[in-house]
Amino acid sequence: MWKVAMSDEVGKAIQSVLERVSQAAARRPQSLPAVPPRLVAVSKTKPPDMIVEAYRHGQRDFGENYVNELVDKASDPLILESCPDIKWHFIGHLQKNNVNKLLGVPNLYLVETVDSAKLADKVNSSWQRVRGGSGRRLKVMVQVNTSGEQSKHGLPPEETVNTVKHIVSQCSALHFSGLMTIGRYGYDLTLGPNPDFQMLLSRRQEVCDSLKLPLEEVELSMGMSTDFEHAIEVGSTNVRVGSIIFGNREYPNSAANTPNPSPIPSPAPSPEKTAKVVSEEAAKKMHHLTVSEH
Repeated sequence: MWKVAMSDEVGKAIQSVLERVSQAAARRPQSLPAVPPRLVAVSKTKPPDMIVEAYRHGQRDFGENYVNELVDKASDPLILESCPDIKWHFIGHLQKNNVNKLLGVPNLYLVETVDSAKLADKVNSSWQRVRGGSGRRLKVMVQVNTSGEQSKHGLPPEETVNTVKHIVSQCSALHFSGLMTIGRYGYDLTLGPNPDFQMLLSRRQEVCDSLKLPLEEVELSMGMSTDFEHAIEVGSTNVRVGSIIFGNREYPNSAANTPNPSPIPSPAPSPEKTAKVVSEEAAKKMHHLTVSEH
């Protein structure tokens, strides 16, 4: 019975989020590229059977924060058998010594967290070695630390253009897909548009102007469970949503990077909620914000 209940809950949650994604996209100003937003279901700490249930309800893009956990899940027999068209997004901090392991993941679709030219070079050379025969370039995003917090990864905003230029000109095995940011947790949307999202918008404009790229060809990955609707309203094309699809995350023995997390629920909160969470009132008011792209 619990599997039936889980399937029903996951399915309802995905449908609800997709409806909210669609409604938020309809509220975007016409000045923004009309790119349908992609929903990435963040499945970190969740067991393979929950991923399979989401897949059975039509979800294809899944995000993981830790290399070891992604390797384990992507090679799990249940997922390999049940999810042939799954698309894995790596959305966590990537260290150079884990690049080879990550690039061996079957159905790796997009690495969203390239945060330096040196890391791009490592990913590029490793992809040529690991998948050179396939001829397929690996999609990557450049992660920008828009909030300036030392606790956040990502390159300084002023280095965005040069890093993208390096990838486009020097990394032939990579396909530059866009920019990604996490931003400050718990921003109060009653104060106006999120400045971290506005910062990413402006950096995209600079990249497109400098490299002569169409805006619609440079994606923006921004927005999570508490703010994805606002992110879409101001231009996000890729939102990373976990807890409102799968429930709060469990961290066995307080180890967030445990490769094989226990499927037994615990009351441990999501890290998305370790700082102030956007209030219900603020979430309602986000629909009425007047936003513009700078």
